[in-house]
Amino acid sequence: MSLEHGPPVESNMARDTVARAVYVGPILVLAFGLLRGWDGAWSAALGIVVVLANFLLAGAILSISARISLQAYHAAALIGFILRLVLFVGAVYLIASMVDVDRVAFGVSAVVAYFALLTWEAVSISRNRERALSWRR
Repeated sequence: MSLEHGPPVESNMARDTVARAVYVGPILVLAFGLLRGWDGAWSAALGIVVVLANFLLAGAILSISARISLQAYHAAALIGFILRLVLFVGAVYLIASMVDVDRVAFGVSAVVAYFALLTWEAVSISRNRERALSWRR
C-alpha cells in the first residue's frame, strides 16, 4: 500500500516543531548566558541547532518513506531513529571535540530543547490544535 498521494504530514510536523523553537530557544540561550556567560549562551544555541536538525531529518525520512510503502515507513521509523541517534551522538561528539564549547550548556540545552519541543508538539496534536495535519487523502 503506497501513501504517495497524501500530504507530507511528518515534514509538516517537524517544521511546526522547529518553528516553536523561536519560543524555547531564546529562553535557553538567555538562561545559559546569565548562568555561564557568553560561552554558555552560544553553546546552548549550538545544542538547540543540533536538536532542530534532528527533528527536520526525522520528518524528511518519514515523509519520503511514506511515499514508498507502509513497510518502508515502518522500517524508516525504526532504522531512522537508530540512525538519527547515532548521527546525534556523533555530531555532539564532533562538535565538542573540535570546538571549545561549554559542554554543560551544550548538553543540557539539547536535552531540554528536545523534550520541551517534543512535549509541546504531542500536546498540540493530542488537543487537536494542529488542524493542518491530516493523514487522510
